[in-house]
Amino acid sequence: MAKAPKTQIGLGSVLSTVSGPSTHEPPDSALDNSVPTKLVDKFVGSDELSTSFPHNATKSSEYGEASRCPFSGTTSEAPDAIVGASTVSELNTNEKTGEGPPDGENLQKGDLDRVRSDSAGQTLTTNQGVAVGDNQSSLKIGLRGPTAMEDFILREKLTHFDHERIPERVVHARGSAAHGYFENYQPLSEYTKASPFNEAGKQTPVFVRFSTVAGERGSSDTARDVRGFAVKFYTDSGNWDLVGNNIPVFFIQDAMKFPDLVHAVKPEPHHAMPQASSAHDTYWDFVSLMPESTHMLLWQMSDRAIPRSYRTMQGFGVHTFRLINENNESVFCKFHWTPVAGTHSLAWDEAVKISGADPDFHRRDLWEAIEAGAYPEWELGLQIFTEAEADKFDFDVLDATKLIPVELVPLVAVGKLVLNRNPDNFFAETEQVAFCTAHIIPGIDFTNDPLLQGRIHSYLDTQISRLGGVNFHEIPINAPLEEVHNNQRDGMHRQNIPRGRVAYEPNSLGGGCPFQGGMQGFTSFPEPVAEDKVRGKPEKFADHYSQATLFWISQSEIEKQHIINAFRFELTRIQVPAIRERVVSLLVNVDETLAQEVADGLGIDLPAAAPLASDISFPVLDASPALSETFYPGDGTIKTKRVAILASHGVNGANVNALYDAILAQGGVPRILSTKLGKLETAEGKTIHVEATLETMPGVLFDGMVIAEGEQSVANLALNAHTCEFLQNQYRHCKPILVPNTARSLLQKAGIEEVLSDGNPDPSLFIADDDAYDNIEAFITALGKPRDHSRETDPPLV
Repeated sequence: MAKAPKTQIGLGSVLSTVSGPSTHEPPDSALDNSVPTKLVDKFVGSDELSTSFPHNATKSSEYGEASRCPFSGTTSEAPDAIVGASTVSELNTNEKTGEGPPDGENLQKGDLDRVRSDSAGQTLTTNQGVAVGDNQSSLKIGLRGPTAMEDFILREKLTHFDHERIPERVVHARGSAAHGYFENYQPLSEYTKASPFNEAGKQTPVFVRFSTVAGERGSSDTARDVRGFAVKFYTDSGNWDLVGNNIPVFFIQDAMKFPDLVHAVKPEPHHAMPQASSAHDTYWDFVSLMPESTHMLLWQMSDRAIPRSYRTMQGFGVHTFRLINENNESVFCKFHWTPVAGTHSLAWDEAVKISGADPDFHRRDLWEAIEAGAYPEWELGLQIFTEAEADKFDFDVLDATKLIPVELVPLVAVGKLVLNRNPDNFFAETEQVAFCTAHIIPGIDFTNDPLLQGRIHSYLDTQISRLGGVNFHEIPINAPLEEVHNNQRDGMHRQNIPRGRVAYEPNSLGGGCPFQGGMQGFTSFPEPVAEDKVRGKPEKFADHYSQATLFWISQSEIEKQHIINAFRFELTRIQVPAIRERVVSLLVNVDETLAQEVADGLGIDLPAAAPLASDISFPVLDASPALSETFYPGDGTIKTKRVAILASHGVNGANVNALYDAILAQGGVPRILSTKLGKLETAEGKTIHVEATLETMPGVLFDGMVIAEGEQSVANLALNAHTCEFLQNQYRHCKPILVPNTARSLLQKAGIEEVLSDGNPDPSLFIADDDAYDNIEAFITALGKPRDHSRETDPPLV
């Protein structure tokens, strides 16, 4: 790999949202398209604009006699309009997001542009449009007198502030979202008349929200938990919400048990602990008495519950849905989202440390990737099968604790999902978006899955409470592209002003309008039903273990070990021994080796197997490779992967420049780290600016690391304990490490062996003979692959 002629140092900071260069010098850009131009303009322009305000020039006017005459605020014009934008991805537009932001205006009309505002060059006003003369002091009777009750400006400002927060979601409170589109590959008219699937190449705007389930709005991103994967399609036949998770099965079979599940996993009511964690007694007490949860527990204790990012996790519709074509013919369907970047997860120790170092780790990752133009992408696959085929399966497709192996019903790739625009405002879009499983369109219909049937009611009911009433559909992010015409009226926060006197149907005074659409509108599939009313479940629902075993035998050896470790961690935190034993008794029915390993980790004898819920025979299934993360390695690129380049005074500047450019050119995000911000004196007598510190950005936040060449630099780094800790975490979490020959002493100081415990070479450790740049190609190749766990041990060596 040829060395770049000019360094691009500083561009790693442009691609990040943490720390930055220690000087005002703009970053160089030697390679075309390595970083979006507008992102550089925003980064540099923001500093330039801020520099034009060296201090608050009008502060003295707030006091004494001068305060009697309100002053005009100080303004400065940004060098580029992008500086005032929330996000550079606002330049990516579609029918929902609009054609572009207003410039110094508030155009509340039309598409989402009508609710975007820009205050550049505008006078401050009240919510009634009255210009505010003084925004520094309340109205007083004399300079030292009491505040006047008539100060309507103060009252409006404080009242609005007091009511800025709305109730958070009961579940999925912690989330992040983005705009994008779904592009269909080929017409699916044989199966469905649903609008997004009726033309080749058709693009449907979407808004996608990812979330944890159990934690509150301020909890950490990297908790062990299920992740929500909710997609709102703004179709030309109305809004369709596909509200799923990153795990294809669920804990319970019937919506009647959903409040119990959530109450059990939430912080215990007597002391409100623990936050965003299932490692406590009430949760495990509940699931140990609900053996149908066993399959989901295996997934939850697997690496799937701690994804590396939202961009590298799968998504599933969970339930079985119906597809209906123009001839009113129906088939069953399951929805799968598969990330192009591969399916990757964090190590548990890594996730815990990230939670402290950067609790916004997933939110930051999604935002930075979109801003950098590395748009997250998933392929949508459908499992399509008939009811007659479903009747022959050994399990019931209406049971949400079961999945359909792809070996039984293959995936059909039907389109791709691309997220290419960050929200302009987190509250207005991400927090106020309302997803409801009840939101479907012609061509999509429900099945009798009892968990899905309950969700149809619950999600809608929740939005009414959370968003202040039945008119939440008028909030811009929730509004459909198609016009809304109905006879619904009034209610809290109503925005629409209907014309005329008619609010009923049928009518003659309104000419019969709005009128029903007949077969052109939504019609439910005419499924024949002739049954007794009963509270119960079908016989096949009683199989609680065969698919849990299927998942277990489909995992790689390291994935199995992680599942064992997760059970050991969670159950060790339980105070009541009987609950531990009851959980292990469930695992005996899954796999005795698994149960024995968990029992050994808890220091208990292996209990007897939990009794089965039915005496009918259940299937013994073959392994399904697609259930392992190793089945989804990704495209092999290093786009958006963070690489730390450790350096200190005396570093080889040419080496640093070459490393930085090589990583950046492949789409990675290099950052120069040292013990403190400022300038580093290079061995050549030049300077390099540090972008972040070892203290601010510890090793768990990076996907790989390089130690730059330079004997003095290595010696300086060796004096700081953060360096060893950085190395140890990178090594322990099986990440690629590239060091020059002169840094071998650092490896030794950190307790890192150059070969594995079995004597074989470490495939993720690269030592360059002359300088670290010699092995950069091999390092980048390793960085683009899933992490190699061959150096992982339990307990860890470092």
